[in-house]
Amino acid sequence: MPSRVHRAEIALDLACVRCYLGFTRLTRAARHHRARGDGGVDIVIRPFQAEPGAPSAGEPLFEVWRRTRGEAFVRQVASDTSFGVADGLDLRFSRALFTNTFEAHRLVARAAGQGRGERMAERLFRAYFTDGLLISDPTTLARLSAEAGVVAAAGTDGTADADELRAELGRVRALGVHVDSLPHVRFGDGTVLEGAQPEDAYRAALAALTPAG
Repeated sequence: MPSRVHRAEIALDLACVRCYLGFTRLTRAARHHRARGDGGVDIVIRPFQAEPGAPSAGEPLFEVWRRTRGEAFVRQVASDTSFGVADGLDLRFSRALFTNTFEAHRLVARAAGQGRGERMAERLFRAYFTDGLLISDPTTLARLSAEAGVVAAAGTDGTADADELRAELGRVRALGVHVDSLPHVRFGDGTVLEGAQPEDAYRAALAALTPAG
């Protein structure tokens, strides 16, 4: 009998560091689950925009934080060089460019249709938090999609998938997902984990989907 494939839906924003942490831990937990022979895991990425009104032109994230959170917060973040290290992440907030994530979410949706959603999301997270790339820029997105092996949409102006993304963003919010609950992970049995949980929490949730025996 073929092993069962378990489903885990993660609502995230690509400019949310908690989402980057949670996504990284969830994908590792899924790899662990598969390696143990406990069945497959289908990770479904659902879009959320924490700042839907953000401009597409990039602005240094530190400058945005200075206005919204104050200089003391910026200094605290800048001085903490250990954040993310335990998860193998190289987080360089001083490089990050605050921008609108709509087009990046469109790219993830296209990649998911080609079986490359996880790879594309990881590359976009890294582009934002490590490389300091503008993830709303069409040229940058085209290059990143090529790196991830995602084939560009042909013969369309993209209107249909933009409309579908807007509808999906609305559906995710209608489920009660909000900024403070990101990342929001729902497993096949209805279990929901909010915020960047430890990897062990995701492993346990996946293990609970597998019947004993």
